[in-house]
Amino acid sequence: MRRRLINSTLAVVLVVIAVFGVSLVIVETRTITTSAQERVDSEAVRLASIVDSRLLGHEEITAKVLGDQVDSERFALIEIPGRDPIEIGERPAGDVIQATERGEQGETVTVQEPRSSVTNEVWRTLLMIGAVATLAVIAAVLLAVRQANRLASPLTDLAETAERLGSGDPRPRHKRYGVPELDRVADVLDSSAERIARMLTAERRLAADASHQLRTPLTALSMRLEEITVTDDPDTVKEEATIALAQVERLTDVVERLLTNSRDPRTGSAVAFDLDEVVKQQLEEWRPAYRSAGRAIVHSGKQNLQAVGTPGAVAQVLAALIENSLMHGGGTVALRTRVAANQAVIEVTDEGPGVTSELGTRIFERAISGRNSTGIGLAVARDLAEADGGRLEMLQAQPPVFGLFLSRTPPGPEVEEQRTVR
Repeated sequence: MRRRLINSTLAVVLVVIAVFGVSLVIVETRTITTSAQERVDSEAVRLASIVDSRLLGHEEITAKVLGDQVDSERFALIEIPGRDPIEIGERPAGDVIQATERGEQGETVTVQEPRSSVTNEVWRTLLMIGAVATLAVIAAVLLAVRQANRLASPLTDLAETAERLGSGDPRPRHKRYGVPELDRVADVLDSSAERIARMLTAERRLAADASHQLRTPLTALSMRLEEITVTDDPDTVKEEATIALAQVERLTDVVERLLTNSRDPRTGSAVAFDLDEVVKQQLEEWRPAYRSAGRAIVHSGKQNLQAVGTPGAVAQVLAALIENSLMHGGGTVALRTRVAANQAVIEVTDEGPGVTSELGTRIFERAISGRNSTGIGLAVARDLAEADGGRLEMLQAQPPVFGLFLSRTPPGPEVEEQRTVR
């Protein structure tokens, strides 16, 4: 492209120079020739008037007397009736420019100038025109190169940006070139890069969340299946299988919930549900793990609470808090349900060292962990709580107390409409 731009610009300049240059040469040649003829004519008229005045005054007329009146490059011939011709200067050889003037006293004055002087002047003019044309060509080449670089370099940059997008590097360049069309392409590529970056972030976040959120249900399910394999009691097998099937259903709900949140984190399916059932389910799932660790998990507080939310999401939030206490806490883990204004609150606390002052409220940020864990669990738990209109907070750092706040009033039509708009 760069070469095409240079060649096309140079071709246009050469055509313009050829058209206007030839016309200028023709006009200048005619002008120089006409000017030389007019000078010779003027010289002949002037010399004839001088001769007339001398003849009238009976003054001497010789080549020596009139020599200063004729240009050194010209030749003059004065013919006076009854006298010898008077020659001034050297008669030119070859082609000449000539003018003849007759005086009032009957004399004839002829002035000649070699045409070579006109030719020399024409050549000087041609050289000047050629020099100007050469400068014009050089300027055109420089301008064409600059313009070609200005247009070709951005295209190269845009091609590199597109290649980077294709290779998985979605960082936008935010570089503009001062050319509206190219800037428009750059805007589109930057917008595409931002969209791809958001998609990649969402996919990576989904993968991280899925690996974290599915680990606990799968572990609990494997424990149930292990108990089934080591028992011969049909009633125990039936009971454990029933619990395992329930865990499979919750596992399916976890997957669906993660997929829903990856598309729209604010999409919720809140309904009124029995909070005791979710708490009881989590206690049953986690008691074997706590028993293996030599610890206990207990529940207290207000019973028969109705809350608004997604049961599966609330179960995941509680599972994240309970698992967090199992991994990082100590002693007995207590779940307490209470009522605060129009909200149902589930508090999860343990007897461990709690959250350090360095972490503080950053404990809910992704990749923030005090003990070399993934730092995803609490962040996902807060997202799940907020998706249904609730909230998850750290009420106390030492000993740690986390509170899950859920509405006790089902959302009205206006709330549902606002949530749909978002």
